[in-house]
Amino acid sequence: MSVHDHGVGSTSYDATADNVDGAVSRETEDAFAGLNDDAGSPLANELIETERKRRALESADFPRPTRTRIFAVSNQKGGVGKTTTSVNLAAALAQRGANVLVIDADPQGNASTALGVDHREGTPSIYDVLLDDTPMAKVAQRSKEIPSLWCIPATIDLAGADIELVSVVRREFRLHDALHELLEGPGKNLDYIFIDCPPSLGLLTLNAMVVAHEVLIPIQCEYYALEGLTQLIKTVEMVRKHLNKQLELSTIVLTMYDARTNLAREVANEVRSHFPQQTLEQTIPRSVRVSEAPSYGRTVITHDPHSSGAVAYLAVAKEIAERGAPAQQNRGTA
Repeated sequence: MSVHDHGVGSTSYDATADNVDGAVSRETEDAFAGLNDDAGSPLANELIETERKRRALESADFPRPTRTRIFAVSNQKGGVGKTTTSVNLAAALAQRGANVLVIDADPQGNASTALGVDHREGTPSIYDVLLDDTPMAKVAQRSKEIPSLWCIPATIDLAGADIELVSVVRREFRLHDALHELLEGPGKNLDYIFIDCPPSLGLLTLNAMVVAHEVLIPIQCEYYALEGLTQLIKTVEMVRKHLNKQLELSTIVLTMYDARTNLAREVANEVRSHFPQQTLEQTIPRSVRVSEAPSYGRTVITHDPHSSGAVAYLAVAKEIAERGAPAQQNRGTA
């Protein structure tokens, strides 16, 4: 399957397709089942507010970028919601009409799983792009649920890529060269590209940062949240100085946020004090629906669009779309 064969940019997604008759979320049903008749219940108020926000977002405008925005989604600390953020932001933006590509650069292949694309051993993947010069258009797979969403999968072969790339010519620019070949041809209508990086700062992450315009860092609102962030920022600065002058740390998303705990609020305040411009207003709450969606080969955006997690990611997508690329609005894709 190739991008060219199916015409990236020729389709859009009906945001109501999965919400027949405005079906209420299972999360909402489960919560209300446990409520009594107390109209002032905090849980009831929270559910009402989530539904109000969802309806407002459904009618909101998500401005399309004037050029392709390329994000490296990175955090060397595992379990912070990096892959979850990558796929759900991509799905939210694609659902609102944008043409979006997710590049799964993590050997675990979790982004491929969440998007429901084939990534069994031997499947044409990002490994073939990086090591064998296979064109991206030949390995991209279209989402079965959102026609304007694409994924370049990762297979188990990618596990050894960091070592194999060491001896390859232009090893830091393999992804850069392949992606720009795509953008100059069948992928020229792409609005967003999200590169899901592995939880390390090896050559796979370096390749992502060399081609990206922006770095998006998910940070969990828990103890040790900022651990390792200093090294990641140093890596971004090093790449900007020596390999990619256009790279910007543009976006920080606070994940696994629980407003009921002092710790979550303290972490959020600390992150915002250090990165006031980059940290988004919308936080991502803990949500069972977000966690279970990948087991169905889906993102929470299509799995349970009324859930608090889906609404939060849709709000983050809107914020990213409205903020635009920092100081890069008129720059081309090169």
